[in-house]
Amino acid sequence: MKKHILVISQYFYPENFRINDICKEWVKRGYEVTVVTGIPNYPQGKFFNGYGLFKKRKEEYEGVHIIRLPIISRGKGSVRLALNYFSFVWSGLLWKTFTRIKADKVFVFEVSPMTQALVGVWYAKRRKIPCSIYVQDLWPENVEVVTGIHNQKILGAIDKMVNYIYRNCNLILATSPSFVKRLEERTSVFDAEGKSKVKYWPQYAEEFYKPVPKKDLEDLKISDRFRIVFTGNVGYAQGLDILPKTAELLKQQEVSCEFVIVGDGRYMEEFRKEIANRNVEDMFVLLGRKKPEEIPGYLALCDAAFISFADNPLFEMTIPAKLQSYMACGMPIIAVASGETKRIIENAQCGSCCEFGDVEKLLNIIVQIKNDSKGLLLELSNNAMKYCNINYQKDYLMDMLQNGFKL
Repeated sequence: MKKHILVISQYFYPENFRINDICKEWVKRGYEVTVVTGIPNYPQGKFFNGYGLFKKRKEEYEGVHIIRLPIISRGKGSVRLALNYFSFVWSGLLWKTFTRIKADKVFVFEVSPMTQALVGVWYAKRRKIPCSIYVQDLWPENVEVVTGIHNQKILGAIDKMVNYIYRNCNLILATSPSFVKRLEERTSVFDAEGKSKVKYWPQYAEEFYKPVPKKDLEDLKISDRFRIVFTGNVGYAQGLDILPKTAELLKQQEVSCEFVIVGDGRYMEEFRKEIANRNVEDMFVLLGRKKPEEIPGYLALCDAAFISFADNPLFEMTIPAKLQSYMACGMPIIAVASGETKRIIENAQCGSCCEFGDVEKLLNIIVQIKNDSKGLLLELSNNAMKYCNINYQKDYLMDMLQNGFKL
């Protein structure tokens, strides 16, 4: 009889998160997989076409069973976002009380909000089965950074919730060594024998992330301009405000450069305004959200890939998922980052980094890479793929999850 894994993830297909691929891989490996998720609305904030409170609440995806809980869409503003978070928990509380699904293990895919993990913990406690959590956002730290909430009563309440979740998980996976270190500052992550339940399990890039031939796309053609691409969520945490400032200087110096943005998010409207205010619209191509499988084609039409964060110590501990995707596609990387991201780029020798807000340094990096020989770009590209194949190989990491961690 197949082992049944119940996955709790507020975001799932057709939203673009790596849990989609993890679940497909478990199905290939002979598991039965059921995902309890929300109605897709990330990152735009409104329900995707064809989905709603009474539409497609149950679905099949690549052999994965999907149950969609009724939620309030993210919308715009902090109040609506909070309602989105809590509506998933409220619906999950009712679901776990009445569901007849019998799983063998629970796996929580935790990107914000951490509140979603409560549904998995409650179900696991009721069924007396193991519960694992994959931590990609630290709470309450992430709440304080993203929302600007500094009220100690609120943060203290969130901290108690987080400890409750960790205390009731058998395995806690973290995406970076720094996350492991921070988590182990909590007594709630140690078992009754005093052993840490936290393990480092890095993200991998799906198989379709690989170099592809350069060819014209409908909305992006081959160009002689030096192109730098950013993919993914265009949010406040990404610190993308540095790009229009840098573009303005590049334009003043008559550097032939273009920034390609593949993605969307809560900061996009302000981002467009900043681009217009600095009169650099001709240096940006804003393509909106694309399917993950299409991303390698856009990367192939660009010379380097961009990563950045807002200025906060929390992001020094973070390894963004796009880093592995860029490396798997052999992209030289330009980053406004420190900590874990800088460590990996420097160890891999696949690009250059500057500190938060350092527009002049970013300008110099772009000009240097652009003006250097093609041999440098090729070297950076090869180094990225080599490092990725050694450290973020999918089969190896899934084997580790299945056998080493005995999930």
